[in-house]
Amino acid sequence: HTEQKVTLALLDAANDRDPVVQEQVRKSILTLGNQQPDKVLSMCQDYLLKHPKLVVGHRVLILQTIELVVKSRIDDISYPKIKSVIQLASDEMTKSKEVVPEWQQAASNILVAVGNKYINDIMEEILSKFQPGVLPHFFVVQTLANLSDSNVYGMVPFLNAIMGTMLPMLGMTKQDNMKWVFSSALCRFSESILEYLANLDKAPDPTVRKDTFSSEIYSAYDVLFNSWIQSRESKLRLTVAEALGSMSHLMAHDKLEEQLPKLLLTILGLYKKNSEHYIITKSLCQVLEASVNMGSRVLETQIDGLLLALHQQVCSPVDFSNPPTVKNHNEVLRCFTILANTFPDRLMVFVLQRLENSNERNRMGSLAVLRHLINSSTSIMETKKLLILASIRQPLADHSNKVKKRVVQVISAMAHHGYLELEGGDLLVRFIIQHCALPDTHHEVSNEALRSMCDNTLHLFTTTVGRLTDVLWPMLLCYLTPNQYASATTPLCKSLILLANKKRAAQEASFIIDFSAQGVDTHTHGHDVTDEPSPRLRVNAAFPFRCRGHGAPSLSLLNALSPNIHPKAEPLWENEIPKLLSYLEGFFLYRCIGVILQQCYNKELVRKQLQEILISARHNDAIERTGVAMGIGLCASSHLDGTLEKLEEFGKSDAFRKASGIFGLLKDKNDVDVEKMKSTLILCYGYVALHAPEDQLLTRIDSDILQNISKNFNTKVKHMGFICVQGKGETIKISCQFVIPFVGATFIECLCIFQHIESWLSSGQDHERERAVKTTAELLQFYLDSLSVKNLVTFHNLGALVGRLGPRCTDPNPEVRRAAIDCIYRLMYIQLRYEGFSLDYKDDSVEGLLDVREKLSNPDHSVLYKTCSELTKIISKRLPQQQLSTLLFMLFDGLVDSQSNCSRASSVILNTLLKNRGAGLQDLVPEMLEVLHNRLQLIGEEQVKVAIGQSVLILATQHLQTVVNTLVAYPLPYDSWSCEMWMALGADSTLALQIIEMIIEKLNVMVPYVDKKESMLRPGLTKVATSQPLAMTCALREMMLNGQSADAVAYVFPKLFSSLLVRLGSSVGVHLPKDLNSNSIISDPAHADSCVSLCCVFRVAVEALRILLGRAQLDAVVKPLDQEGAWDKMKDPQQHTTGVTLLSRAMAKHAGPRLPAIVENLCPSLCNIYECQRVTVTAFFSELLNHHVVTELMILDMLMNNMMERITDTCGTVRMLAVRGLGNIAVGSPEKVNKYAKELLAAMSSGMEEKDDPGKLITLEAMSGMSKILLYLDQKNVQLLVENDEIRCASIMLLGNLSKFGSGEPVFKDQIHNVLVSLLLHLSDPNPQVVKACKYAMRICAPVIGSEQISAMFQKHLLEEKGLHYGEFINDLTKYLIQDFPGMLNFYHITVIQFFKSNWAEIRASAAMFIGKNNIYIYIYILVQYLVLQKFVLH
Repeated sequence: HTEQKVTLALLDAANDRDPVVQEQVRKSILTLGNQQPDKVLSMCQDYLLKHPKLVVGHRVLILQTIELVVKSRIDDISYPKIKSVIQLASDEMTKSKEVVPEWQQAASNILVAVGNKYINDIMEEILSKFQPGVLPHFFVVQTLANLSDSNVYGMVPFLNAIMGTMLPMLGMTKQDNMKWVFSSALCRFSESILEYLANLDKAPDPTVRKDTFSSEIYSAYDVLFNSWIQSRESKLRLTVAEALGSMSHLMAHDKLEEQLPKLLLTILGLYKKNSEHYIITKSLCQVLEASVNMGSRVLETQIDGLLLALHQQVCSPVDFSNPPTVKNHNEVLRCFTILANTFPDRLMVFVLQRLENSNERNRMGSLAVLRHLINSSTSIMETKKLLILASIRQPLADHSNKVKKRVVQVISAMAHHGYLELEGGDLLVRFIIQHCALPDTHHEVSNEALRSMCDNTLHLFTTTVGRLTDVLWPMLLCYLTPNQYASATTPLCKSLILLANKKRAAQEASFIIDFSAQGVDTHTHGHDVTDEPSPRLRVNAAFPFRCRGHGAPSLSLLNALSPNIHPKAEPLWENEIPKLLSYLEGFFLYRCIGVILQQCYNKELVRKQLQEILISARHNDAIERTGVAMGIGLCASSHLDGTLEKLEEFGKSDAFRKASGIFGLLKDKNDVDVEKMKSTLILCYGYVALHAPEDQLLTRIDSDILQNISKNFNTKVKHMGFICVQGKGETIKISCQFVIPFVGATFIECLCIFQHIESWLSSGQDHERERAVKTTAELLQFYLDSLSVKNLVTFHNLGALVGRLGPRCTDPNPEVRRAAIDCIYRLMYIQLRYEGFSLDYKDDSVEGLLDVREKLSNPDHSVLYKTCSELTKIISKRLPQQQLSTLLFMLFDGLVDSQSNCSRASSVILNTLLKNRGAGLQDLVPEMLEVLHNRLQLIGEEQVKVAIGQSVLILATQHLQTVVNTLVAYPLPYDSWSCEMWMALGADSTLALQIIEMIIEKLNVMVPYVDKKESMLRPGLTKVATSQPLAMTCALREMMLNGQSADAVAYVFPKLFSSLLVRLGSSVGVHLPKDLNSNSIISDPAHADSCVSLCCVFRVAVEALRILLGRAQLDAVVKPLDQEGAWDKMKDPQQHTTGVTLLSRAMAKHAGPRLPAIVENLCPSLCNIYECQRVTVTAFFSELLNHHVVTELMILDMLMNNMMERITDTCGTVRMLAVRGLGNIAVGSPEKVNKYAKELLAAMSSGMEEKDDPGKLITLEAMSGMSKILLYLDQKNVQLLVENDEIRCASIMLLGNLSKFGSGEPVFKDQIHNVLVSLLLHLSDPNPQVVKACKYAMRICAPVIGSEQISAMFQKHLLEEKGLHYGEFINDLTKYLIQDFPGMLNFYHITVIQFFKSNWAEIRASAAMFIGKNNIYIYIYILVQYLVLQKFVLH
């Protein structure tokens, strides 16, 4: 009774205003319900019945409580109570005809909860309210939908009936909300059916089939697709689309195939009508999946539109705070996966073409697809790896950090699937490392964010991709020394430490690297790690806080590498390096003290601490000196006056006059170097100038800083640097006024000062560059003001100075940009003064620099580079020709500037100058190319690499022959930078066409190899490749890797294919010359060997041919070749012709229209002096004749003529292939056999009589060809064959010889019995040679026949030179045949019939005799058959 009161009280309180109270009440009722479910449910029911006018919110809360109790205790609730709960929920749900969502949904949820166990009872109740011809309540349909979701196995058996009732209702429905609920229900029904069918092993009725529902589903589809999807209501359209997607799986195949074009078009059209795209893409994905599963043929016709629409979707920005956009992106990628499984080649071509589009959004979308396919479609992508590696190069050069971030994700996926181990994978590793070295910026995706991502990726490569261990070690070592990777030292060291420790622990031999040897095999394709890394690592440790704190990681790596450095280093470093690591923390402490003093307001305490720092510092230690100076500089930002006073006081102390004193008291050593103390003091002044407030510093720079520095500065002190501050020009002027009087005002002296400043122009620190450029500007102004020209002279240094200062015009720091323009402006006027113009002369073009100066305030990259181009035009106009080469070579140095903006500017200026004035530089082209090649090795900025490619391209447009000759002469194997230069030449299709045609022309006439005696001890000659054709093949390969060469390649495809096929044939079994690397930059043999393996003569030709086929979009040709191992077969001299045959077959099947031109280009090679080339081309032609396409393309005559000519070739393999080709006509073009019958029969006859045929290969081909030809010869041509004694004789002799090999084979025994009658009858042939051949063949074949008596007869009587009494022989033989082979008699007699029509009377007589020896009944039967054949009339 108490519990009832409590429960009633709780039910009353269920509608409390406070949500927290409501929740607590619900929990309490649920607790009671769990203890006594029937009782609590009864009280809830009674409460609702007694309070019919209860507010909706209160009713909802009680209904929700009932649902919770049912869900948690359904197994413990009595069946009568279940029935009453069902009735209550049903009534509550349908009490109001209007839709009251919250109330009716709560009641519906109770029915769904009960339906999980009592589905039959629920369906009985629900179906009573779901009657034919009457539109049901909204929530009746909704409940059915939800039930099919929650209880699949219970609901599916009802669905056929439910849909049968529902279908007529669809046509009656007018309101959008009812259309929505019906569509939603159909979607849920379809999904339930699919789940049921997918798990039939668990289903109660495993006989349910998809076609059970196909008819109803299609009827519903008809209404939804043709009517409802056109609704103006967005929510309804999306729900209908979702339903259509699910329903497509259940439609009959023919119906779906019929509807597919319209359905796809409609779904794609919804993208424009709806802002919410996830549901549309989900539906599209289901339709595609259904189409692919049923093997749709129509889908292929829709593929282009689908790919465009999906690509547009995948390029849409993904908002990770908005889940639907994320879901849509994932569904789009799933669509690409589905299409990839069916149309891999078309999809890959589409994606890689889009990848070439430089639009940021477009490229990011393409990269997302590529990454997804690499991860999800591993097997399909396996054959595309090399193509993907080639195509990913273009996005590597994109300057958008957002694109680069996506590229890093793609590279990460490629790493996990074995791409980075392939050739070209090292470029991707290099890309990651380059971006580990990015400087800080503030883009939408900051350099810091991208850099951090690359750091993590490199770490993941090391720790999670085991297969990369041998790729990264020791390759990563080569990135420790180049300056452009300095900022990547920390992550590089961390990865190398992990790799070293792993290899060391596993005691792998590859851990030990002998740096003293001439070369180290690093698989870096040109990178050199022959330099021991320890000097660089030790330098890093000397400046531990530079480059993101590279000191500690460098020391740790040294420790890990110690066995590689020196045997004695390991125990020493294991002891000392941990101490050094702890010592670095002390350096850090000085900086901490500086920051603390910065914040301290007690001036006396600050003075005491500064005194303590300066006195206790170890001035002999460079690291500690820097730490002290940094700490004092930080303190000066808040306490400038006190810090300057303390420094001046320290400079005047006894310590500088007598090195002992206080230092002797503090330290055991009393020989502290005074010069080191001066260095500390000057360094302190430098950091004070760096950190001091600018407004306070201006008044102190001269009197307190520079004057004190001058007192302590001498040639031994190397820390002077430039003490100018960032900011005001006044400071620079003060500095110049201080410095210049010391050196005077001649140009040589000014140049001397500039040489000291020069190294700071490209400093990595903004303030240092700013000071250096502003000082240079003041220096030039001072010189211009002081310049007096009495005689006209040449300003020899103009080119060098402009080359050094020009790139700074796009510096990231706007102050540096403006100062750099000022420098150029003053240099131009100095030049004009040297040319004799007066001091007040104003040049319009030079004055234009002032406009350029204003534009440089805009930080936008495109504006900067455009402005840079304008600047170059002005420079080009004023620069004397003799200064041009100096300027260009100075700009080459600028390509490796520490600031990426400036290196890019150098490339812009360089290329503009080359375009405008490069035509007159022919003599310098080889030297310029060599410098560009060297610079490529040092450049980390991809955009600059692209620009260098552009430089090569510009030079090639002006001096094509010189450029090609120079690049071809580069050492083989081409390093990655030479490859990049060749690839750049593929960017201009017109130029590429000229180069390709030039190379083809040379390849066709050059000697491909020479025969050399390799050793005096070994007999025979070795084929050794000649270098020029090999280099040209490498060049073609690299040029074609550039996607922009596609047009040129397409235009010249037949010629190029023919040339490369012939080249491939010339490369089989050909060795590289031993002196291949004699001029190579790779100086060590071990590394050279690894590179040489990449330059394998045959491999180069194959790769070029593969890339050509890819560029020509002939993936359908490449795929079967890869699957059948054709490339490996071509490489093997024994299987070469088999591989070429496979290539020819693939071309005939998939590239038919291209064959006429290819055949025409290949024909001249058949007369070549090189046997290998004739073999390759003959094998190619031979297989073409196996395909009818040659007749359709009208090249059959040309092929036949060539094959007939090759019958007499000096090479046996060529003759064999020619015979094979002639025989193949019977397969490829059987209708043409009789046209060429005479020639074919002559060729086959000649082949069967071939004397120079040790392996009988020609003979076998001739026999095979003859057997194929005989099938199609007409009577006239058969007569030719039969009358040919030579053919008869050769065929019979061959049969005898073949029996030696087939004696154990049952099949051969059957063949002997098949021809036995023919051989017996030809024993009376009019030609004696044929008779001899028959005797020989029968004697040799005798053991195979299977009768000892017959075998003995043959051996005794059938001797070539002995006569034979034919009648007696046949008489005896017939007895044995009847005795040993009674089952064959009928066959023998039927065979004899054929010989009654023989042209030779002797044969006809022998046939009659053979039959006469048999019994009378068979004789009468045969006689009747004979008379019928002779057309006698029987009476």
